[in-house]
Amino acid sequence: MNQPSHTTCSHSAADIAVSVRDLRVTLGGQAILRGVNLHLHRGQLVALIGPNGSGKTTLLRAIVGLQKPDSGEVRLFGESNLQKALPRVGYVPQRLALDRSFILSVREFLALRLRETQHWFWHRHRDTDDRLRAGMAELGAESLLDRPIAALSGGQLQRVLIVFALLRNPDLLLLDEPTAGVDTPGEQDFYETIAEVHRRHKLTVVLVSHDLSMVHRHASWVYALNGVVCCEGSPEHVMNADSLKEAYGLNVTPYHHHHNHSHGPGGGAAQ
Repeated sequence: MNQPSHTTCSHSAADIAVSVRDLRVTLGGQAILRGVNLHLHRGQLVALIGPNGSGKTTLLRAIVGLQKPDSGEVRLFGESNLQKALPRVGYVPQRLALDRSFILSVREFLALRLRETQHWFWHRHRDTDDRLRAGMAELGAESLLDRPIAALSGGQLQRVLIVFALLRNPDLLLLDEPTAGVDTPGEQDFYETIAEVHRRHKLTVVLVSHDLSMVHRHASWVYALNGVVCCEGSPEHVMNADSLKEAYGLNVTPYHHHHNHSHGPGGGAAQ
């Protein structure tokens, strides 16, 4: 494997939100991550792309301590003890399977995230309700507050999970394919909402996505992963035939960005 190509991105160590050094993970006898190295800089919206099975989800799980690596190191905000740093991190997994008998409403589910309402029985207060309502309104989902969470569609649940992740005002937000449960017509609006959350909260966002048009439009930095980091850089640098061929293999068309058309859902997405 060639050395990953990259463009220059000069930041001091204090600007690094996530540092991953020589991370290796084996699952079921298969090497999923084979020495991943990356540095995610504060305030960026970083896209993580690559084919299915390339280790994107495993990498996110290792970053938040849900997957124990065989070797290597993860640091969050310079801290090697992930438990100390995790309060500053919001994580939204690709899918959350809820039993239909799960009885909590969206409002009650979100209340579990707040320190002042973590007990099973809680008395509603205007300040708490206002905070939950404002969070849901930001994601365009205020009308769902009193719906049973187990009855939500995939896209509705993803919005609720993002609100849940944001309630403690994290500095880092990790999103694993957040449109996995979203209907195709709504994907572009969903990505626009995430980009607005990034701008408004001044977060570092790491977004796993197969939608290369979204990556080109919104990401400030891109890592292409296939067991190792194949290439990294600005979207303009990474979204070219050679870089994508190294990450995805032979059958991928580079995404060509044009300013004179609308960004339809899935345009230019790699298969």
